[in-house]
Amino acid sequence: MTWGYIILIVLAMVQEILVFFNIYTSHSYSLLEISLNIVAMCALLFGFVVSMGIAVVVIFIFLVTYFVWMVTYAPVNTLIFFELFLIPANILIAAFIKSTLIRNKRVSERLEALRKRDPEVDLYTSLGNKKALGDTVVKQSNLARRYSDRYTFSVAMFKIEFLALVQESLGSQLYSQLLLELSETIQKQIRYEDYKFSIEDGRFIILCPMTDQQYLQLLTDRIKNAMMDMTFLDKKGNDLKLVIRAGAFVFQKEQFSTYENIDEIIAALERNTETDLIAEYI
Repeated sequence: MTWGYIILIVLAMVQEILVFFNIYTSHSYSLLEISLNIVAMCALLFGFVVSMGIAVVVIFIFLVTYFVWMVTYAPVNTLIFFELFLIPANILIAAFIKSTLIRNKRVSERLEALRKRDPEVDLYTSLGNKKALGDTVVKQSNLARRYSDRYTFSVAMFKIEFLALVQESLGSQLYSQLLLELSETIQKQIRYEDYKFSIEDGRFIILCPMTDQQYLQLLTDRIKNAMMDMTFLDKKGNDLKLVIRAGAFVFQKEQFSTYENIDEIIAALERNTETDLIAEYI
């Protein structure tokens, strides 16, 4: 954004220097030259304010009108011909600087403010992060407290076992691709109203509203098997053998005081994954 404003100011300064140089060499400055210089400066401001589409339309109208004026009434000299290109160029340059340097910076600042205010969801994998998980658990807990006789929710964790070996056999780029495909695999197994998250150390968490213990066990087994059955090649071209541990529980009314923050919930899910002997055996 700073460079955008610097370029605009330098462009205006260069044009004004050329005006002063013309005065120095010709020792005169006519009303026509003053008018054209003002129009050139206004063209910079106009291009900076309007959109690119409007700027293109105005440039077309200006070129047609200016050309007609130049061949009928205007005196024929270098300045008149030069301004035919300078004024449209000012509009285009200012519009380009605004759209590529200044507006993009402002949009980035707004997105950064939204990122700090709202829970993060990775656009590449569509997985929420730990902060988003914490906010979602708070909302679900409030609903479960308010309607304890009718509403409940469940959480489940799926953990990549031997994560260091997996990362070493894949590398950073393939590991990112693995996370994407694991996210897609999980999405195919859950409902539209369920949530999925990814936290550090190769751990995935799903939150399922209105899911009882019996269905939750079937769901976790199905997701775990789908993740381990997924075909994925390591950087040597060999099939990657994933081992996934799973742990889950249904939130009960008495548990809300036990798990007061998201770290305690994650720790409880971690303990549940340690008892998943099926994945360890496979």
